[in-house]
Formats: sequence, C-alpha cells, structure tokens
Amino acid sequence: MIFRKDIFLASASPRRLQLLEQVGIHPKIIFSEIDESQEGNLSAKALAQHLALRKTQAAANKVLDGVIIGADTVVALNERIYGKPKDFNQAVEMISSLSGHTHRVITGFAVLEQPEGIWIADAEETHVTFRVLSKNEVQSYVKWGESFDKAAGYGIQGKGALLVEKIEGDYFNVVGLPLQRLSKVLAKFQINLL
Repeated sequence: MIFRKDIFLASASPRRLQLLEQVGIHPKIIFSEIDESQEGNLSAKALAQHLALRKTQAAANKVLDGVIIGADTVVALNERIYGKPKDFNQAVEMISSLSGHTHRVITGFAVLEQPEGIWIADAEETHVTFRVLSKNEVQSYVKWGESFDKAAGYGIQGKGALLVEKIEGDYFNVVGLPLQRLSKVLAKFQINLL
C-alpha cells in the first residue's frame, strides 16, 4: 500500500506496530519519551487522549513531513486509573483488584500531519471482565513475565487471555490500538486503508 506521505508511529509498543502492519501500514518508528504520570483530575478517557497527543506532539519535533500516530492505553476500574506496574508486587495487586470485576480499557490516539500541524485526537473504550482468580493464578501469571509494559499489568493477546471471562467492544483496542476508529480518522488525512 502506498500513501501520499510517510507514516510514523510514536510508540515503542511492538503490539501497536504489529496491528498497523496487519492493516497494511508499515510505519517508521519514532520514540517519544514523555512523563506518563497522571496529570490533574482528568477522566480516564481524557488522560488517554492527552497522553496520546503529547506523545504525538513530542514526535512531531523529529518529523518535517509525514503523518504521525501516537497512542496511550489506560485501564480504569470505577474511579481508579491503572498505569503500568512498577514491580512484581504492584502487578499482583493490580490484577488481584481486577479479579471478578469489569473494567474499562481506554486507548486514546492522536494523528498529526506535518508540516501542517493539523491533528485529531480520539479514544475508544472497551469493557473487559476478569473471571475470579485465585492468589496462585495471579502470581503465576505475573511470574510469566508479560505484565510490566502493559496498563494494569496484563496483555489480552498473550497468556493474559486466560484471565478474561468476556469483553464488550473492540478487541484490538484492548491490545493497544482501535483499528476501526483509527481508520476513520486516517481517512480524514486522505489515508484510506480499504
């Protein structure tokens, strides 16, 4: 697939890269380090969009001409927002607190075109229900090793699938990028995936 401009991904996530490649986009990767700590009193959706836009804007300093995609995923249970766990104990605590409950997975994303500086930010929300997990199951999962670069400490596309009883909404959003919603935004930049 040939696009009118180069496409850049402002993310180090191998899952986001794989999702884009799955739909025919082979972006150039730009690492955009930002402070992902929660800012102010933002809702989960606003925080996800805000962080995605910040990542995209940070990457824009390195792109003279092209379209940049940035994204950030947050998990929320009630009013608590879950980021990435810092260590084993925090990962165990996060997954234990999600056991038997339905939480929200929100991926915010932003698309920014250079040199025009035009951007659009949006977000998708999916509801994920964990089955009731034993203490041993939680610890076994965290020992598996896929907790530490993911919001709330689990990855649905890996062994974390065993934690999930059901999902309502976009599966790809839980993996890290809502492809259908993103494709609609990219079409506004004349990047048509179909």
